[in-house]
Amino acid sequence: MRKNIVAGNWKMNNNATQTKALINDLKETLGVISPNCRVLISPTSINLSSAVDAVHGSVIEVSAQNMHQALSGAYTGEISADMLQDIGVKTVILGHSERRTYFGENDVMLTEKVSTALKNNLEIIFCFGELLEDRKSENHFKVVESQLKNVVLALDASAWKNIVLAYEPVWAIGTGETASPEQAQEMHAFIRSLVNSTYGKTIADDVSILYGGSVKPSNAQEIFSKEDVDGGLIGGASLNAIDFTGIVSAF
Repeated sequence: MRKNIVAGNWKMNNNATQTKALINDLKETLGVISPNCRVLISPTSINLSSAVDAVHGSVIEVSAQNMHQALSGAYTGEISADMLQDIGVKTVILGHSERRTYFGENDVMLTEKVSTALKNNLEIIFCFGELLEDRKSENHFKVVESQLKNVVLALDASAWKNIVLAYEPVWAIGTGETASPEQAQEMHAFIRSLVNSTYGKTIADDVSILYGGSVKPSNAQEIFSKEDVDGGLIGGASLNAIDFTGIVSAF
């Protein structure tokens, strides 16, 4: 049975003091509503350890925004799967559009990262999605299918217990633009059909597929009400406790 998930990606925001303050605010606001979904936050890497300590005893889980594919070595500035595990982080976001665009992460690199994460028993939130030109040229289904088939749809079926999918139409991230609930549902249904055709109905029914593209308290309920939308990967709105709680309360 798949789970509803709301995950906040804080990106390169919040220093240590701000991270602690936001977590305290979230513990207070989320404590009032008793969330009917999993709630994750992804602080910047230098604040992950303190965040794990700060969320202890609450409904909040901590995930990492990225991870290197190597187990260790001369990779200045990088963070390994073992380092995440050692501080109590059990989930990592991989393949985010900003990592693909700004840091050149391609399908080959992401295949290596996914493999390393799985070998180290990390849950993966795997991101993918089309650019505006792909959508305008009606090539969006083909792009998404390629991104999935080249990486996660090539995995052994046993890996899927540790996979969460996050569809992010790149044209709707940080732009104020949002795919309509109908567009989100159309793509999510297509994604689930790809999983079904590769692994069968059980895995397809069990995998959570999140929508990531300018979700706000004002539109979250309508988006999350769609049959194949199981939550959201939230950017800017996750930096405000009231807004993020408003999105969580859509479930």
